[in-house]
Amino acid sequence: MCPYSLTLPGGVQGQVLGLARVLRAAGHPTRVLGPCDGPPPDAGVTPLGDSLPTAANGSVAPIAPDVSCALRTIRALRDEEFDVLHLHEPLAPGPTTTALLLAQTPMVGTFHAAGGSLAYDLLNRPVRWLSRRLDRAFAVSDDAAAMARDSLGGEYEVLFNGVEVARSVAVEPWPTEGPTVFFIGRHEPRKGLSVLLDAMGTLGPEVRLWIAGDGPETEELRARVAGDPRIEWLGRISDGERTARIRGADAFCAPSLRGESFGVVLLEGMACGTPVVASDIPGYARVARGGDDALLVPPGDAEALGAALGKVLADPVLADRLVASGNQRADEFSMRRLADHYLEAYASVTGGRAYHADRPHGVG
Repeated sequence: MCPYSLTLPGGVQGQVLGLARVLRAAGHPTRVLGPCDGPPPDAGVTPLGDSLPTAANGSVAPIAPDVSCALRTIRALRDEEFDVLHLHEPLAPGPTTTALLLAQTPMVGTFHAAGGSLAYDLLNRPVRWLSRRLDRAFAVSDDAAAMARDSLGGEYEVLFNGVEVARSVAVEPWPTEGPTVFFIGRHEPRKGLSVLLDAMGTLGPEVRLWIAGDGPETEELRARVAGDPRIEWLGRISDGERTARIRGADAFCAPSLRGESFGVVLLEGMACGTPVVASDIPGYARVARGGDDALLVPPGDAEALGAALGKVLADPVLADRLVASGNQRADEFSMRRLADHYLEAYASVTGGRAYHADRPHGVG
């Protein structure tokens, strides 16, 4: 179960959909429940209604805390009779909290956010009670575990996010017209797109920049670099185009400034065989070993970011070395390994029922 709109790009949504694909491929009946602003993005998705954009953690979370979503959630839980529920961001307002309140099914929870939560602080006492309904609780990083522990109490097993390695390399690279850098993310201050645009000023006229996504800063940033023919604004793109663009680019750039509990976006670049240049923030440094798997630079330093991108684009030996090490690193964080860990957790809370692929219900 995902509290965020599955039709909008996001790290939690990507993890939920990817984990479900791998579980189904391994023979475990799995459905994804969550809000959808449009047609379901993948097979096996039960849409629970539209989302309502809400400010959270320095970003905007597309959640669905309304009564109609709660009723759809209750109906889906009743009709499907799942063996186990896996709640991602269990305490985000919407379907996951509805499940925590009402479901009698064994439940596993994964906490993704780091850096503080106003909801946890304001609803401290009831939220603490709800969190104790989880049979096992996980966090995607030490920072996410610390935030949950400080706000809610209890203990959290740290379990990495995953990346679908085989799915990444199966996509044909997008064609380019010269050395190309790719950025994807919400256009908001913490994602660092403004820093990347400043860094482009230090790179030559032959360098191209693809920018995917949108957000509150889009118009301002587009106006700032209006007339620069090197920069292409793509808007929102499909998952398939996203992977093709990463594979086609000569460098994948993640210049975030803060608020990233786990750098799965870096793993996506590594899995696609593309050199990664990123900010040296805790969530990214836990995933990428600076100088080996990626080049990491101080966050907010446009000059350092431009220099690192320039090195990768100009030095094929360096680029190949980063790709080779990055591929190995991505394998360590494969979604298949992550699924195996969660299957063990499902079995532990259900007495082994979630392992039986011939059962009619399965995982939700």
